[in-house]
Amino acid sequence: MHKSTALLTDMYELTMVESTLESGTASRKSVFEVFNRRLPSGRRYGVVAGTGRVLDEITRFTFSDDELSFLADNNVVSPKTIDWLANYKFTGDIYGYNEGEVFFPHSPIMTVTGTFAEAVVLETLILSILNHDSAVAAAASRMTIAAHGRPCLEMGARRTHERAAVSAARAAAVGGFTGTSVLEAGRAYGIPTIGTAAHSFTLVHDTEEEAFEAQISSMGPGTTLLVDTYDVTRGVERAVAAARKAGGELGAVRLDSGDLVAQAITVRRQLDQLGATSTKITVTSDLNEYAIAALGAAPVDSYGVGTKLVTGSGFPTAELVYKLVAREDASGTMKEVAKKSSQKASHGGLKVAGRISDLDGVAREELVVSAGSWEQGLAKLSDMDACPLQVPLVLGGEIQPRSTVQEAAEHHIASRNSLPYQAWRLSDGEPAIPTTMLDIFEGDDNPYEG
Repeated sequence: MHKSTALLTDMYELTMVESTLESGTASRKSVFEVFNRRLPSGRRYGVVAGTGRVLDEITRFTFSDDELSFLADNNVVSPKTIDWLANYKFTGDIYGYNEGEVFFPHSPIMTVTGTFAEAVVLETLILSILNHDSAVAAAASRMTIAAHGRPCLEMGARRTHERAAVSAARAAAVGGFTGTSVLEAGRAYGIPTIGTAAHSFTLVHDTEEEAFEAQISSMGPGTTLLVDTYDVTRGVERAVAAARKAGGELGAVRLDSGDLVAQAITVRRQLDQLGATSTKITVTSDLNEYAIAALGAAPVDSYGVGTKLVTGSGFPTAELVYKLVAREDASGTMKEVAKKSSQKASHGGLKVAGRISDLDGVAREELVVSAGSWEQGLAKLSDMDACPLQVPLVLGGEIQPRSTVQEAAEHHIASRNSLPYQAWRLSDGEPAIPTTMLDIFEGDDNPYEG
């Protein structure tokens, strides 16, 4: 039996349900929107990641006897609310950007429609997934840009929570990483797994030669040997010799310390002098996008990234929020609603988003339209030659076909490649393209009152 995700939420989601059940507003039709007001400092775009995980967790967002007993025993909510939760199943609609899509300030990357009560309880779960995964994917995207086509491999499990490590590996793959050290991520999402040996493996043997020979005996000469446990120059000599003794050419050497640029240049020269011209060099050691960019001129073939990747390279959240933007009033009329508070204002109304590109296919503008319905918004996007960005994720409570991790990664590369050149810069600056907010209904024509 699947494990419920219903208590992966803040208490006030349930107390709001209780209060709206009392006031009679729990069943009002409502529209919630996931967006951010600004990108983290230095980011030119965001990356949508975690959508597939959101859908998986929504299917498990039900209250079994265990969850209901906890709520009752701790007086979290009243028996009336517990009865309501006992029958909970999301029956609304969810639209969103494709996983892997780039986004900008005020992009409505996910829109949840349903009754107030059934939609509000999903807030914490949705935000916790999208904020984490989108932050990691954005960091991964910047790192793969800096790598200029050289493979990037995720190795951050030991630097984060054990379950977050699996999610981070998935998000990194969406952002362009080609492998992970986490076996559970390989099993769950089909991501290629990578890994050979750490310094402890060398140290447990009496000599470095014995360690290399043991690894090659087990994994073949095409393996990657860690050559900086002792002296790098001697390590490279022993690594190449051990592979040839086994009848092959060494696959790669790994450098994990010191001045990686200088080390890579020296090691490449040494490998070539030894005739090991096909042996590759992979580097690790606390890399981020800036360190990877600095290694651009060095003869490095791949990068292994851990801490900085799984922590969003300085920004562990995508700064996404989940806000009510429209709701039914007492007469059954839909009304736009929005926060007006300083620094945290939002825009009311259901949003339909599209992207405008020039004749060369380069994105130039994100257009976000407040409309009375999806159909009206899509018609306006068509009038303005904007390509729609949202797709149905859940309809009538039923999960729709979603992208695989591999498809999301492909979508991300295509989306990122459509951005103007400034999007690829690692320096601080404005978002790659501007976002234009447009309310297509004015005055008496506005189906929302307010």
